[in-house]
Amino acid sequence: MPKGLRRWYGGGDLHYITCSCYQRRPFLGSASRRDLFLNIFEQVRRKYEFQVVGYVVMPEHVHLLIGEPDERTIAVPMQVLKQRVSQQCHVRGRSASTQDADPPPFWYPRSYDFNVFSEKKIAEKLEYIHWNPVKRGLVESPEQWQWSSYRFYALGEDGPVKIEG
Repeated sequence: MPKGLRRWYGGGDLHYITCSCYQRRPFLGSASRRDLFLNIFEQVRRKYEFQVVGYVVMPEHVHLLIGEPDERTIAVPMQVLKQRVSQQCHVRGRSASTQDADPPPFWYPRSYDFNVFSEKKIAEKLEYIHWNPVKRGLVESPEQWQWSSYRFYALGEDGPVKIEG
């Protein structure tokens, strides 16, 4: 864990989490991999029963604004999410010549986790999440990036992950 970073669980706070791909490589660079991430994210959300307020899946990282599950810390579902995504991406990306080789790491082992406990911070984090693809030059406006919760808030559209905003 980075020095000085404290994570507080059990208080019912939302958590703003950033997970980065190993060496900031664009392992989520294709639409099919971003779709896969969101499908697995929804499966994990249902299994561990936590609230999702916002998200964005970028080519080399993800930002999530989520609640805590009732019976566990958020670390457990995050570990499951990262493991399932990396396993599925490695399986789908493996060629016959590399089947015996160990796949490279997919994620950095640690994630950035920031407790969000005020309406002002929630709005700030959602704005950052939703405008991230625009700031990175991937799209001209946030509604063009389909791997985020923006369209739920702006247009009332349901996406692959249930939002409880």
